Formats: sequence, structure tokens, C-alpha cells
Amino acid sequence: MSYSVEQINGCTKKIIFNFETLDLTTEIKNSVLEKQKSVSLKGFRKGKAPLDMVKQMYGPQIEHDALNKFINNQFIEAIEKEEIKVVGYPTFENMNYESGKSVSFDALVEIFPTVDVKEMTGLSFTRDKVEVTEDDIEGIRKNYLNSKAELKEITDESVTLDTGMSAVMNFQGEKEDGERPENMKGEDFVLEIGSGQFIPGFEEQMVGMKKGEKKDISLTFPADYHAEDLKDAKVKFEVELLEIKHKEFPEFTDELAKEFGFESVSDFEEKNKKSIETQKNRSADEKLHQEILEKLVEENTFEVPKAMIQQQENYLKDDLTKNLKQQGFTDEMAEEYFTKWHDDLHTKAEFQVKSGLILDTLAKKYNVEADDADLDKKIAETAEGTGADIEQIKKYYTGDEQIKKNMMYAIREEKTFAKIKEEVKLA
Repeated sequence: MSYSVEQINGCTKKIIFNFETLDLTTEIKNSVLEKQKSVSLKGFRKGKAPLDMVKQMYGPQIEHDALNKFINNQFIEAIEKEEIKVVGYPTFENMNYESGKSVSFDALVEIFPTVDVKEMTGLSFTRDKVEVTEDDIEGIRKNYLNSKAELKEITDESVTLDTGMSAVMNFQGEKEDGERPENMKGEDFVLEIGSGQFIPGFEEQMVGMKKGEKKDISLTFPADYHAEDLKDAKVKFEVELLEIKHKEFPEFTDELAKEFGFESVSDFEEKNKKSIETQKNRSADEKLHQEILEKLVEENTFEVPKAMIQQQENYLKDDLTKNLKQQGFTDEMAEEYFTKWHDDLHTKAEFQVKSGLILDTLAKKYNVEADDADLDKKIAETAEGTGADIEQIKKYYTGDEQIKKNMMYAIREEKTFAKIKEEVKLA
């Protein structure tokens, strides 16, 4: 055997190759044939130059290519024989080559780590209690009635502005240097308090104002604001509250319920109660699962291949870039964002890789797999919970191989969490 394997750490191995005698005849012959196909020598058509002439003209390059093929072949043979699960690409170092006689080199490779998950019976978690309140139903009811609501002025001058009300106002923004831009000015502007239409802090500072009141609101624009000249800018807004308005909703009748696609008011309430309950259960499970993962990552320390973290970091960046561009970010602005939040992104990627490896280890321990029957069940649950057409949902999840693969992975995770919850203490 012309190599030895050295364990560097939990996720890195070094394969040390040493060939005291070397015969590159086969590799050189193949490299000459490959080179012949692409070269054009004077007096010969492309690909038809004599092999001896090609070898004479491109000797050093051919030898270099032959040596690379030899090294690559030896590396592949070694990892297959040793059953080394390599992550990413190897790093070759300590190369020592004596032309046509001998070669030695090291291949540094990252490998999938072996994860030994500690006993979980001593861990305890609390799942949020799920309850659907009348306020929940009322919120849904108002969402449906919103398009039919009338905005009416509150004439009682003792009433103060609150979340859910609308302010009719004049405002003018002023920068630290005294500039008062036109794009920071508004007259008879209608703003629903709590809508998040203005930058953070503006609507909150308006709460409590009375009709006719004037107020200066000082704010700092977010660091990731889309306008370059306003990032981290300190601005004072002069605000005059002209009117306070509120929405008046019509009575929710059976006729309106039918207009919205329900059979009656009771049908509306029953279906939306079920939908809200499903959403709250999902949120409670997601919160619980996140707490379980955080605890398992904390309890089980192991090294993770840098290549896996980098791959996950790239995935997060690609996904986040799409969202940022939808908000108006340019490539330059997105790059600035990633530079600023690089450490947070790296930490998140590392956590996701570690938690994914732990879940995969536990899934294998529990012999958990996801099959088409699980997918059909999930599709039926989704249709029932959302009221969407089951055939459309099925087409969505089965029409694209990657989407189906992602869903099958998510189902496997759900089944794994179900097994974990049988071992830990839940309150």
C-alpha cells in the first residue's frame, strides 16, 4: 500500500501518499491522445497531428496533466478502499515530484463527522398551550370586512390616538444638517397606526396624541434602509395631528359570509377556528422543536466540516438575497448587508448544520424514513387546514422533484421529533 491515513481531528483526515517508483506511461499516453484532439499544428488538420509531434511540442504540459490524473486516480482509489465519506474538495500539499521517477504528496480531506447523541431522558421542555379566543375570530372577521369598512372621524376631542386608529396629519422631516427634503413631507396624509408603514418608532411615538396636537418625533433610520443617504441617519419629524379616524365595520351576516365563500356565519367561525388552531399548533411545535434543537446542540459538542458550513452559509445568502432584492436592495447594498451581518450568518449556518447532523443521526437510530404514504397524508392535512384544493396541493408537491425532496425531508424531521418527544419530558 502506497499510502497511510492520519486522523487530524473529528472531521479531518490526511492521506499520505508515497510512490518511490513511478510509471506514468498510461497516463501520458491518454494525455497525448486528449491533447491531440484540441491542437492545430501547421500542415495538419485539427486533431490529426502525429502523436510524437504532439508529445514533443507539449511535453511539459502533457507530463503535468498525466501527473494530475495519476494523483486524482490514486486519491479516489484510496477513499473508496478506506470508505472515507469526503465532504467538499481535497487540499493537496507537500508535493514532491521527481520527473518520471517518484512522487509523494498529502491529501487533506474533510469527512462527515460521527455524532454520538447523549441520552435525552433527563431533558425537559414546555410546549405552549393552544387556545383559540374570540379575539382571534374577531381579527379574522375584521380582515374579511376590511374592504367594506368606512373610515370615520372621531369627533370627541378627548380621545387620544391608539393602535388600530388612523391619523390624518401633516409632517415634515429635517436632517441633522438642517435639510428639509420634499420626499420627507406630507400633507393630509392618512396613516394607520400599527401598520408598520413608516420607519420603526414613528407610529409608536404618535400613540397618545390628541387632535390638533403638534409634536417633534426624533428617529434614527435603520442601517439597512434602502436609501443610501438615510442609512443610520438621525432625523426629526415635525408632526401635526389634524384628525383621528377609526374604521366602522358592517354587521357580519349570513349574506356577507356567503359573499366570502362560506355557507353561514357559523360555518365561517367553525372553519376559521379550525384554521387558527392548526396555525397555533404549528407555531407551538416549531417553537418547541427549536428549543429542543438548541438544547441538543448545546449538549452534544462535535466538530463540523468547514465545507458544510460554507455550503449552508451560501444557501442562506442566496435565499436572503432574493428577499432583499424584493425590498429594493441593489447587489452593492446586499453585499454591504452580508459584510455587516457575516458573523450572525455564519453562526446560523453552523447551528443549522449541527442540528441537521443530530437529527439525521437520531432518524437513523429510530429507523425513521418518509415515504409516499406520508406525503399523501401531509397533503391531505394541508388541504384540510387551509381549505385549498387537494389536487392543486398534490400537483405542487409532486410536480417538481426538488420541492418533493424538500417536503420528504421535512416529513422525516417531523417523524424524528415525534420520537424525540417520546424520550424527553414534556409539560
